[in-house]
Parts: sequence; C-alpha cells; structure tokens
Amino acid sequence: MSWRIVVISKRAKLDYQLGYMVVRSEETTKIHLGEISTLLIESPAVSVTSALLSEFSKKKVKVIFCDEKRNPSSELLSYYGSHDTSSKVRKQIQWSRNIKETVWTEIVTEKIRKQKELLEYLGKEESRLLDGYLREIRLNDESNREGHAAKVYFNALFGLDFTRTLDNPINAALNYGYSIVLSAFTREIAANGYITQLGLFHDNMFNQFNLASDLMEPFRILVDQEVLKMSLQDFEQKEKMRLVNVLNHEVRIDGKVQYVNNAVRIYCKSVFDALNESDSSMIRFYQIEL
Repeated sequence: MSWRIVVISKRAKLDYQLGYMVVRSEETTKIHLGEISTLLIESPAVSVTSALLSEFSKKKVKVIFCDEKRNPSSELLSYYGSHDTSSKVRKQIQWSRNIKETVWTEIVTEKIRKQKELLEYLGKEESRLLDGYLREIRLNDESNREGHAAKVYFNALFGLDFTRTLDNPINAALNYGYSIVLSAFTREIAANGYITQLGLFHDNMFNQFNLASDLMEPFRILVDQEVLKMSLQDFEQKEKMRLVNVLNHEVRIDGKVQYVNNAVRIYCKSVFDALNESDSSMIRFYQIEL
C-alpha cells in the first residue's frame, strides 16, 4: 500500500527506471513507485519524463504541480482509473436524487459535528450554536445550516473580523491545505472508476472536481486544526510542508487507526457503496483525537 508523500522543491530531473522514480539533483535518489501515494512538484524548475508520468498514471500516484508562487495549480488525473470505469460511470449517472440528497445530508451533518467538536475542545461557547444547527438540518440542507455554521465557526477560530475572502496568511494556508486534501479525494474518485465533475451537491460548470468538493467536507477540519496551531505572520515553505503532512496524520476509522490518506480511501469507498446500494448507513466517517 502506498503511503509516502514526496515533495520536490528545487531544480531536479525525474525519470523512471525499473520500478523506481529517479530524482537527479545535486545527488541522485531512487524511490520505489509502490511507496508513493502523492508527489508534489513544488518548483517550476523540475522536468519529468513522459515514461515516469505514464507509470504514475498506471500506479494511481497523485501528482500535483505548483505554479511559480509554489501554490498547487494542476494535477495528473488518469482517464481510466479502474478496469470497469464505464460501468461505474453509468452507475454514477443513475444515482437517484433521493440517495444523493440523503448522502449529502449525512456529509454536511458530519462536517458541522466536527466543527462543533473542535470548538468544544477549544472551550468556545459558539459550539452551542453549532449544536443547534445540527438539530435543524433538513434533507439536502435546504435551510443552509452549513453556511450559517461556517460563519460562526471561522469567526470563533480566527476572530470576528475574519472572512474567507480576506487576502491574508490564514486564508492562504487554509486554501493551500484544502487543495492538498482535495487532490487526495480526486485521486480516490478516479481510482474507483468515477468521474469528478458530477457531484452530489456541488454543480458548478467550471469546477472539474464537484464530487471531490462534496466528499472532502468533513476532512476540512484537519486543515483548520493545523492552521490554528501555526503562528502565521507569513505563509512560507515550512508552513506548506506542515499542511502537506496532514495526509500523514493518524485518525480512527472503521475501528482502526489509519493515516489520513488511507482514511480517505476507506471513506470514499463507503460513500460509493452507500450511493450504489441506496443505504446511507454504509458511510464510514473518521474520528480524530483532539
């Protein structure tokens, strides 16, 4: 099982050799492809051979490319993540509106629950408001309890003057962390044979990752929690690496302790089972020790 997150942050040439990624820089390093779950290419001064990219696609390695500001800008996504992709896509198109709304309700409920638990842990009185929102959630979150909870939650964490539209180090860190988590979900969706454009709730024609945007919601708190621990005067390389490493944190899911990367895999599989079997009780959410 792949587990390693590899970050290339300076000039290098990456190529493929007998099952290994060879990193040629000041020194030459070899890493077996079977160990790599995610490759983050942070520097635009990195060259990659097409042979290596082809092997990444076969091995379902998530490859994230960064722009000149070292922010994630694109990724490698296989056309065919599973041998039965055509069958999976047909099932995806046939998911009923009722089961999609039911699953989305479960996801939103879990997201707010985790936000409430973090506020409780921090001793924030606003957790009571979120507890009230949890009791008010309706099918498909028609009353937008998620939106109301988000405003209360972020103000409790970062101050009453904070909004998600501000251009500041906190939002830069949150956006960076969310993009790393989103990439983990797009990888699992493609690996399971589904397409990321067709979401449950998200339905933006310009969003290539609607389904990943849906499924990742309960995992956002992992980024929020890490950003909260940082003393963010600036958002630099050190802080970025801490957020990349969130995927290596441990959580409990389905009765076992797993890395977040593996928890994403287990959770996604359970959501797809729930959608295909029209049974939202099959969803497996993770627990985190606060």
